[in-house]
Amino acid sequence: MRQASTVLRVQTPGRALVELTRQVGAWVDASGFVDGLLTVFVRHTSASLLIQENADPEVKRDLERFFARLVPDGDRLFEHRAEGADDMPAHVRSALTQTQLSIPLLDRRLAIGTWQGIYLYEHRTRGHRREVVLHLLGE
Repeated sequence: MRQASTVLRVQTPGRALVELTRQVGAWVDASGFVDGLLTVFVRHTSASLLIQENADPEVKRDLERFFARLVPDGDRLFEHRAEGADDMPAHVRSALTQTQLSIPLLDRRLAIGTWQGIYLYEHRTRGHRREVVLHLLGE
């Protein structure tokens, strides 16, 4: 059994779903692995990871509208506002989603569906430089 890892550095534009599917897939292709398990992990508490539809841009807009209703910026419920009105809502959004994904690698390909993409979900309203760790275990 072998393993490989790398860190993707992603500049986000502010609150948005940033697709990483091609970057992740290119790294997996270059690894030479045939079968295994890929772990994708984001090193932040105000961003998260999703596997979501990547064909219709309405899906991303609908997800953002849902989270805006569920966890609005500036909600008076929150005490933690060290970095602004979006600070604690970003942490809640991250807690409601995922900071780690596990994706099987089968016959040199990520075992994601036809309409699935891998996304970094930036929850802060201004852009940030995010780090996403990729770790592949297999043959």
